[in-house]
Amino acid sequence: MGLKRVESRPELSGMKKAASRTSLPDLDDTDLSRLLDKPPRPINIERQRSFEERSISEISVGLNRGLGSSETLYSPGGRSTWETPRSSAPNAFEPHPMFAEAWDALRQSIVFFNGQPVGTIAANDQTEDALNYDQVFVRDFVPSALAFLMNGEPEIVKNFLLKTLYLQGWEKRVDRFKLGEGVMPASFKVLHNPNRKTDSLLADFGESAIGRVAPVDSGLWWIILLRAYTKSTGDSTLAETDECQKGIRLILTLCLSEGFDTFPTLLCADGCCMIDRQMGIYGYPVEIQALFFMVLRCALVLLKHDTEGKEFVDRVLKRLHALSYHMRSYFWIDIQQLNNIYRYKTEEYSHTAVNKFNVIPESIPEWLLDFMPNRGGYFIGNVSPARMDFRWFALGNCIAILSCLATNEQSMAIMDLIEERWEELVGEMPLKVCYPAIENHEWRIVTGCDPKNTRWSYHNGGSWPVLLWLLTAACIKTGRPQIARRAIDLAESRLLKDGWPEYYDGKLGRYIGKQARKYQTWSIAGYLVAKMMLEDPSHLGMISLEEDKRIKPLMKRSTSWTC
Repeated sequence: MGLKRVESRPELSGMKKAASRTSLPDLDDTDLSRLLDKPPRPINIERQRSFEERSISEISVGLNRGLGSSETLYSPGGRSTWETPRSSAPNAFEPHPMFAEAWDALRQSIVFFNGQPVGTIAANDQTEDALNYDQVFVRDFVPSALAFLMNGEPEIVKNFLLKTLYLQGWEKRVDRFKLGEGVMPASFKVLHNPNRKTDSLLADFGESAIGRVAPVDSGLWWIILLRAYTKSTGDSTLAETDECQKGIRLILTLCLSEGFDTFPTLLCADGCCMIDRQMGIYGYPVEIQALFFMVLRCALVLLKHDTEGKEFVDRVLKRLHALSYHMRSYFWIDIQQLNNIYRYKTEEYSHTAVNKFNVIPESIPEWLLDFMPNRGGYFIGNVSPARMDFRWFALGNCIAILSCLATNEQSMAIMDLIEERWEELVGEMPLKVCYPAIENHEWRIVTGCDPKNTRWSYHNGGSWPVLLWLLTAACIKTGRPQIARRAIDLAESRLLKDGWPEYYDGKLGRYIGKQARKYQTWSIAGYLVAKMMLEDPSHLGMISLEEDKRIKPLMKRSTSWTC
């Protein structure tokens, strides 16, 4: 049952140099659109041990530059300030030594099936029991896949997409109950039989998961990754196969099913996404809604316009209209909207109600009144009848920017909030998965006294390095690369030294998580993706979408409103 791994070899680590061509802050909207359509350049880095003899201050360019300066990503000579070790540019700086170390660590996490790479294990911590960290998780593999795509290595991504598609076809039962046909596995394990010299797959659809929760986000990430693969390689043949088309339609069928729900958002259980423990996100968590919106938009690109495909395209467009209106109207909060909620009247009836969900103003938490700056805003964690979860969740807000769920104004406001509340949301290690932490009596009720989710730990306000790639992508899209640069500098000061932990604890993220695994693969891959994306912003096109004119702009009133 041991996993086959690749040893670090020169031929695996040897990589090509590349030079940056365009200064991101100088781009207008038209230029950025062209940049995102440009095929990205593979960036290959050769490992050089001499890096270790140099101080960080010598090789990390721009550490002491202020955010208020007219900083750009590129040097006056037109070459990147993060050149590759073999750059021919005079006096060129070498990449941070972490970069080569990260690639070695990522390659050592690769899992093989019948000699073909099919994914990366969750963590390669040799000091701890494996548990399920030796499995390939769908959501965890996404940053690894992006790193390989950016480096011109699409084979492992294609194999992963096909293997998980194969697993989707399995009959899925948990305690005699059959799951929906389109459910994707949370993870899978490769089992090696040395006697027969054969490999087999063992998938987990929630029947072995802690809490027995099926992953809603696995299928969503699968479609997003399929679109990233297609965008990166320019090869649409995989997505157009009957198997992939059927897989997309099965996932959409689950998400677009109609029932008793009056909201266009996706109803989910607690623990169904990255927040995989009881954290009071049941209902309509913002992370799932943002991913859902992005998947619907990716599906418009991926679906073939045959008879079945056109039917789904029509359903997707209708849902997108409703979902964008709902999210932008009811999940969005800034100082003006907070003032409105603060003055809400309750028990309103009919279509003209302003307080549509009967939220009691006294339920506004005290921390929010001080936290909300005059400049900035964000999508709150959850909206349901009589309840608003005002917590900040990083993944949902970053995906909202990348998918254009957030309007241009809202995207800028989210970035403004991150700048205004840097200590609370970033601190000393990017990035808080949610803010603030729940504690005391509320922690006991909401988490069930979960010892892993004590305040400012794990998913209860912990800091997760993997989120660095999402923050960087959002920064580039909004024209704020200096924010990403500052966050990457923080990560480079500690991640390698600390052994690539899964998460950090504390209000500022100063402490390695009390139960964090070392050599967590998505911490490694998240750093690599952030670094390569900042070096070559054209990579952003893999994971970012531009506005779609078919989706109506934000309406001022509900369509049910009448004079």
